[in-house]
Amino acid sequence: MVIRMACSTSWPAPAGTPTVSGTISATTSWLTSATPGILVIDETGDVKKGVHTVGVQRQYTGTAGRIENAQVAVYLAYATDRGHALIDRELYLPASWTDDPQRMAAAGVPEGSTFATKPALATGMLTRALRAGVPAGWVAGDEVYGADPDLRAELEAHQVGYVLAIGCDRRIPTAAGPIRADELATGLPRRAWHRLSAGPGAKGERFYDWAWISHPGPAQRADRTEPDEPLDTRSWWLLIRRHRHTGELAFYRCYSPEPVPLRQLVRVAGRRWIIEEAFQAGKGLAGLDEHQVRCWTSWPALDAAGDDRARAAGRARCHRAGRSACTRRDDRADRQRDPAPVHRPDRRTRPRTCLPAGLVLLATPTSTPRPRLPLPAPTSH
Repeated sequence: MVIRMACSTSWPAPAGTPTVSGTISATTSWLTSATPGILVIDETGDVKKGVHTVGVQRQYTGTAGRIENAQVAVYLAYATDRGHALIDRELYLPASWTDDPQRMAAAGVPEGSTFATKPALATGMLTRALRAGVPAGWVAGDEVYGADPDLRAELEAHQVGYVLAIGCDRRIPTAAGPIRADELATGLPRRAWHRLSAGPGAKGERFYDWAWISHPGPAQRADRTEPDEPLDTRSWWLLIRRHRHTGELAFYRCYSPEPVPLRQLVRVAGRRWIIEEAFQAGKGLAGLDEHQVRCWTSWPALDAAGDDRARAAGRARCHRAGRSACTRRDDRADRQRDPAPVHRPDRRTRPRTCLPAGLVLLATPTSTPRPRLPLPAPTSH
């Protein structure tokens, strides 16, 4: 009955400004900070059965860590020093769906919907958030979004800084031409590395060795043609993170409309993992991945309800734990693509024991000792 109602009810339009505007008031009321916040983009998937759920196909999802039959959506999170919350999302429709009009119509997908990559969906959400007045000074994301030039150009047009992860084989513009990121890291001297913390983790501060290399931007000029022309203060860097023990390297493309210190870029890079915390809260506390609807029109409504429940749970945790919990850093990564921090249940509650089918627990022995019974005397034959 619930599934039939969700698929047959006329829900509000899933895309556009209403999605952002409806959540801005809910987030800014308890995330307002003296400094601009950080927008974080990432995708997550829900493993599904069958082929009728909108957007489902066999594709890689980080939820399972492999290729599974799954539904994938791109999310946008907003974080300040007081906390974080999901504020927007877009369902990813693979080409196997957009190339099949009958399948799209059966799932209720609006006419005219075309294929869009995950970075394109993220660019649209970032643009909506910035135009809606979200006070964000930085954007963080992983390699999927750091490799997209259109996304970076859109953020530069809005004068918003970014720290986006990239692969080691990505080429960085230099005066000598494009050079691979890992090749640029090879020639760095020892004095170029600085030991800084990316934020507290499960075992204390997460210290890495960091280096940064300034490089020209896509339209940056070395000199000014007019004497009254304002000085171009825009800056682009390649940020490199090195693990202290294994030497593993991670790379980030960075931009800022004004020069900033290295510590600022490191802080933004460390905050990328707050969206993993938001996914865990949404799925663990609000059942974000437990919906059973199949059509396009119902997915945004049920997903928004899950976001609202996750935000309410986050506010409740902050109020119970006090101000210190709201200002605590939540990122706990220890490798380049670290798994999200594991949610630890309250120690006061006993975890539920999962038993194989047909296995029965034995009764717990009583603490009161039983009286010893004498053995019967042996009988002679």
